[in-house]
Amino acid sequence: MDYLLNNITSERLLFRKLVPSDFELWLPFHEDEITSEFWNGLPEDAVKACKEDFERTFYRYKNNLGGKHALIEKHNNTLIGLAGLLIQEINHTKELEIAYSLLPEYWGRGYASEAALECKKYAQGRNLSSSLISIIHKDNIPSQNVALRNGMAIDVETSYHGNPVYIYRIQL
Repeated sequence: MDYLLNNITSERLLFRKLVPSDFELWLPFHEDEITSEFWNGLPEDAVKACKEDFERTFYRYKNNLGGKHALIEKHNNTLIGLAGLLIQEINHTKELEIAYSLLPEYWGRGYASEAALECKKYAQGRNLSSSLISIIHKDNIPSQNVALRNGMAIDVETSYHGNPVYIYRIQL
């Protein structure tokens, strides 16, 4: 199955594979303390955190585990975030997750909701799974609101890599 949304577009966004030259463009995400406030266990060094983020993404691409894509704002060709479908293991079960992260200057403009909706449409149109999840820290209200706008609801409360999370789910 192809979990990658490469070259898929929505109204304002283009999904394209992340490439090594995107590193400097994505590094500010890891330099901003607000973007990592919800996750324990991340490297404090922004360069190391960004490097690990990229390594996980390229590993996913190589091993057909989905992956986050660079979200490019179409009108000015600017990288504004990452989003995509990820194979995750939650409580010993493989799940398909809609994941999204934006650079802080693009928060509150509907881009995360637009990207999440496009991920859902892609998965649904290709019958990739009977349901989709989003793994969201219990304190991350903005991301929870994106999940709700995408038709998801809290399915379970659990721990993910030592973090208290809600698993939001939608049946397809």
